Amino acid sequence: MTADSSRDSTISRLGPTLWRQTWPMTIGVLALLGFQLVDSAFVARLGTAPLAAQSFTFPLTFLIIGVQVGLGIAIAALISRALGAGEGERARRLGSLVLMVGSATIALLAWLLWWAQAPIFSRLGADAAARILIRDYWGPQLLAAWLGAVLYFVYSLFRAHGDTRLPGKLMVMTSLVNLLLDPLFIFGIGPWAGLGLPGAAWATAIAFGSGLLLAVYRLRRRDWLTRHGLRRELAGSAGPFAGIAGPAMISQLMPPLAAMLAVSVVASLGESSVAAWGLASRLETLSLVVVLAMTMSLPPWLGRCYGAGDWVQVRQLVGLALKIVVAWQLMLGALLALVAPWLAQLLAGSPEVRGDLTVLIRFLLPSYAALGVCMLVVSAGNALGWPLRAMLMSTARLFLCYLPLLWLGSSLAGLPGLAMGAALGNVLAGAVAWQLMRRMLGRDEANACDGTKLFPHERT
Repeated sequence: MTADSSRDSTISRLGPTLWRQTWPMTIGVLALLGFQLVDSAFVARLGTAPLAAQSFTFPLTFLIIGVQVGLGIAIAALISRALGAGEGERARRLGSLVLMVGSATIALLAWLLWWAQAPIFSRLGADAAARILIRDYWGPQLLAAWLGAVLYFVYSLFRAHGDTRLPGKLMVMTSLVNLLLDPLFIFGIGPWAGLGLPGAAWATAIAFGSGLLLAVYRLRRRDWLTRHGLRRELAGSAGPFAGIAGPAMISQLMPPLAAMLAVSVVASLGESSVAAWGLASRLETLSLVVVLAMTMSLPPWLGRCYGAGDWVQVRQLVGLALKIVVAWQLMLGALLALVAPWLAQLLAGSPEVRGDLTVLIRFLLPSYAALGVCMLVVSAGNALGWPLRAMLMSTARLFLCYLPLLWLGSSLAGLPGLAMGAALGNVLAGAVAWQLMRRMLGRDEANACDGTKLFPHERT
């Protein structure tokens, strides 16, 4: 069999399976991110000041999401590896532990962010009027973030066991609930005037709470948790869990930290630029829906291959996923750049915000093909026992490629320069990530052919 026919056979064999694992998460993530974008569009109708106030909270919300995703990566990696190695009882103990530890960790983080909100938002560039708006919004938003994090941990258990359909369905359900409640809570109905900006957070909290109730009900019907042997498992698995979760959380915390620094740069350009940047951030996550779905569906599959020692399939899976991501994001980015003025008019209220948002869309959206490569490489690295390399890759992307070029572009040419610098940083980071993954996969496949032990307990 020739090399071309072998690759075609691999795609025909793995492609449908990858699609079945990914499409439920794609629909779910699309619904989840879609309601977040619509949420910001509703807030934009309140005026530029409320939208800018909400935009100042995004980096801290992303901080919570970074911690929860880092913990979720460790959940999926350890449980899928245990299942791949035939250790079902250990997988149940790990599932119970991570739900308890993860929920407590996010609760502590939310309390700290509430307590330190004044100095944090002052450092981000929010003036006194913006901080007044933020104060009423921040409490219910932190509650919504905690509920969403616990729900995400439950999703991680389902994904680790190969079930992506239920998380996808629940994401769609919670998104629909939020969309129905948003206009009611923000603008009111009849004699009720609504809550304004805080109403958006309360709608999200209720949506996540309803989803969590249903997810826990379904989880109780699965034999995936246990109360026995947790203390012994905690003592034995704390090291491996920290070895994955620590670097993974640091990798996931780098984007929120970079977002805080980016917002501080954008704040110097004016309130309309901050509002446009907030909308662009929502649009960024929505446009990366396929990438985000793959970062959820692919690692458990890679983890099982890791546990079984099937390195050839690992290389095939990663290669196929990267090709899909590049092709999809280039096509989507070019399309959105073409319709940027009309999209900005749909999302933004004031002409100034629409103009700034159009510039950001045209430069940033096509560059997300390279950003998607970097995100997939980091996700695969965590699943395949390279947590430190994944962390370093994430750090290099943001602090050596993205932020320096963003700041330089802003200094030289204002918002257009900022957009160009950020796009160039994404392209540079994607090229570096692509080369890193090719080198690592090639080396480990060569080791597999030589019979070398591929998967020691911990690798850096």
